[in-house]
Amino acid sequence: MNTLWVMSYNVRYDTSEDGEDSWSERRDGVAEIVRTRRPDLVGFQEPLPHQLADLRDRLPEYEILGEGRRADGGGEHTPIGFRRDRFSLLDRETFWLSETPDQPGSVGWDAELPRIATRFWLRDEQTGQTLTHCNTHLDHVGEQARREAAALLVRELDSDGPTILTGDCNCEPDSPPYRLLADSSLRDARAVSTTPPFGPPTTRTDFESLHDTWIIDHIFVDSAFSVRQSGTCSETDRRHRYPSDHLPVLAELQYGNH
Repeated sequence: MNTLWVMSYNVRYDTSEDGEDSWSERRDGVAEIVRTRRPDLVGFQEPLPHQLADLRDRLPEYEILGEGRRADGGGEHTPIGFRRDRFSLLDRETFWLSETPDQPGSVGWDAELPRIATRFWLRDEQTGQTLTHCNTHLDHVGEQARREAAALLVRELDSDGPTILTGDCNCEPDSPPYRLLADSSLRDARAVSTTPPFGPPTTRTDFESLHDTWIIDHIFVDSAFSVRQSGTCSETDRRHRYPSDHLPVLAELQYGNH
């Protein structure tokens, strides 16, 4: 099998401010979308340690690993999950989106919070192919931080072989950070798909309804892959609400640039 499905999903951090949309009400719905869509690789954004444990409990077919963004290893994570029956983990690392990427907890430029990228080197046991999957979450406040983080990611991933980047980039396709990424060796899966995008043209929700045309979650791939289809997943949960304030983004990739 020379195709693989990749998902990016901001699951929303657990906060008491969410009331009826607290994590305890949403976690089964989040897991159900992943279980139903069956991505081979998934990059999550925002889960706290107990949320990460809940995802592992509900998705045993995935190995889900990642570090927290704080210096003590706590706080929000950007973990990557891969199907145990398909991939072997060769190596992994976390780096900070800052002037000092190796400094745990470092805050870059005008960012409000520490931001990280999780990078896995994997072997696809079905094809023998090795690849890199990087997952990230750019700052929601600092414009310079988003630009500089995008430039840092481009430098880090430039010579990594077959590469996939997933993330909540907090930027739309007409923004400078997006252009830095999309004009590099990476390409936006949605933009280069051989078929029109599926699902709503937005990745943001207020749990009850969708925001109009606000795409800030992206999957980027390099030229080692072609994109057969890409889009958003708009399933609601048993409460008939969206289980996060983001929709998952999903892409079907094929090895080789066909």
